[in-house]
Amino acid sequence: MWSKIAQYISNHNLLNANNLYLVALSGGADSVALLLLLCEQGYKVEAVHCNFHLRGDESDRDERFCAALCKQLNVTLHQAHFDTKTYAELHKLSIEMAARELRYTYFERLRQDVGAAGICVAHHRDDSVETVLMNLMRGTGLRGLCGIRPRNGYILRPMLCASRAEIESFLADRKQAYVTDSTNLVTDATRNKIRLQLLPVLKSINPAVVENILRTTEHLLGAQAVLDAELQCCLSSNKLVISDFKDNYSRKYIAFEWLKKYGFNGTQAQQILTAETGRVFSSPAGFDVLADRGCLLVEPSLEPMKPMKIPEEGIYALGLNEMFALRKTKAYVSKDPNVATLDAAKVKFPFIVRRAEVGDKMQPYGMKGKKLLSDLMTDRKMTLFDKRRQLVVVDAQGCVVWAVGLRVDARVAVTPQTAEVLEFKFYYKSTSSVKISSDENRPQGDCV
Repeated sequence: MWSKIAQYISNHNLLNANNLYLVALSGGADSVALLLLLCEQGYKVEAVHCNFHLRGDESDRDERFCAALCKQLNVTLHQAHFDTKTYAELHKLSIEMAARELRYTYFERLRQDVGAAGICVAHHRDDSVETVLMNLMRGTGLRGLCGIRPRNGYILRPMLCASRAEIESFLADRKQAYVTDSTNLVTDATRNKIRLQLLPVLKSINPAVVENILRTTEHLLGAQAVLDAELQCCLSSNKLVISDFKDNYSRKYIAFEWLKKYGFNGTQAQQILTAETGRVFSSPAGFDVLADRGCLLVEPSLEPMKPMKIPEEGIYALGLNEMFALRKTKAYVSKDPNVATLDAAKVKFPFIVRRAEVGDKMQPYGMKGKKLLSDLMTDRKMTLFDKRRQLVVVDAQGCVVWAVGLRVDARVAVTPQTAEVLEFKFYYKSTSSVKISSDENRPQGDCV
């Protein structure tokens, strides 16, 4: 069996003899075989065992077995105890998902602490077949039919090429004991029903069903790799033009793959694809997606903004990167949308910089009468994302004197009678700098 596993490790570049690896050790046949094989082949390993306290004395029995085995093999053992039921209730998870989350979070933290190159887990080819069947019954895309991958980040699966029967035969040859999780013998969980009931029926129909399913997953992995390469361009953008895909099936698939990167699931993807323009969806991963005229736009969820008060001339940081600079200078009219020139005699400190709010009005320069800022932004075909980020400068009387980057209010705009202007500059700290020391450094514009 080792020759087969060694070839698999080599084919997928899973292990390096010079590195340290953690081995997830439950005490079951699969993990015991993995630990034994790696030790016999001279790999530097340390074992890690998690006690989830879900099976009473049996959980403690497994822990004692793992400790005795590691002592016999002279392997360092890391042990962790979890109150899994409380964690599941607190985070509203199933027991299975809670145990998985606790286990892999602990594995990764330990990996970093000990400087291990990876975490070896003992999934085998029967597990991969069961996963394919589970995903198929739940409803899945192409990726869900590819089975378990040999590598997922730092999670390594060296035994995916071996069957459960081969593993048990290997342990029998070495007269190596292992423990059995009694819950794996009860047909209450979906995976157990597939293992104990469905697969035996399928094998009675076709004894080669496992090999055939695995061969299919290999074909699908190849197709997925080709598709991923083709999708790389559109999936790397924060904008997806779904109207470009005329076929409904391709539209659904592309959108699902794109949305998955930002934490949206299949059900949400379907809702987003059929949403009307202007609707926003949020993911648990901290991203918002906007349906906008045949496109999907994504950006990080907008953090609340505290209004900034500007009491006098100077340079002010609105956030980590957004800057405002104010100074008085000789009268001129700015042509730069990010520089506003206001008649200094018509405005009064302090100013407030904040995001646009519902009901904000102004008299845009060049227009007669007031206009809702929301209508002004709609006229310019701004997306909802643009609208919600829009900054405004409000004067001491509470009037919007500048919609940043859009328009200056006509009531404070420069006229032929203006002697001095208050110059507002909006810029990003990382992309530009600003000088306000002399009139020669002002932006070029039409002088009045």
